[in-house]
Amino acid sequence: MDLEKKHRPTLQKPPAPTAQQTSLRASDADRDRIADILREAMAEGRLDAEEHGERIEAVYRAKTQAELAPLVSDLPTPGGGLRDPGPAPSASYTPYDTYEGGGSGQEADSLVAVFSSATRRGRWRVGARTNAFSLFGSIEIDLTEALFAQRLTTINATSVFGSVEIRVPENITLRGSGNGIFGSFEVRTLEAEDPQAPVVVVNGLAVFGSIEAKPRRGKLIADLHDRLRKHLGH
Repeated sequence: MDLEKKHRPTLQKPPAPTAQQTSLRASDADRDRIADILREAMAEGRLDAEEHGERIEAVYRAKTQAELAPLVSDLPTPGGGLRDPGPAPSASYTPYDTYEGGGSGQEADSLVAVFSSATRRGRWRVGARTNAFSLFGSIEIDLTEALFAQRLTTINATSVFGSVEIRVPENITLRGSGNGIFGSFEVRTLEAEDPQAPVVVVNGLAVFGSIEAKPRRGKLIADLHDRLRKHLGH
């Protein structure tokens, strides 16, 4: 017993994060780098679609590098090898923290098409999260006339031998992260000139199917500022 104690390694407590490490603002390139790691982890089976969706949503909510670090601390670096997580922030990772009108605990809207079709279009109120699942079916989500009740809207799409099509106005920000396995995942990224414009993040997986998100030409949110002030209480 004494011999075991003698040779047992002493665990070192990781150093606490410095004020600079905790408060350093994250850039778009930082968020895209973390999103790439999460996308590869889902393709390798380390994350399922739900876990991937939660973490991707947290990536685009993150404002500091300290908020990004725990999202990939349990994943290997691209190409193999264990990741050095570095100093972790004192707060634990919570995927659905409040973000300018999008709160935790909100139930996701769901669209399901199994050997059928589902469509959401017209003037409708967009929730913070929408899950779309197509199996030998087709789903169309048209946001060009929708009412955005929050800054960040996340669409988690899964297509198996089916299709999911998403259309957005030209004056919002559109981002995405996903994979196609014998299929196609395409998000035509878009950066709005207005920094207060809604942000739509599409992430998902297409297996022998397709997922496509892009702006619809000529479609704009004409009263963007009025809508945001009304729904965000400004």
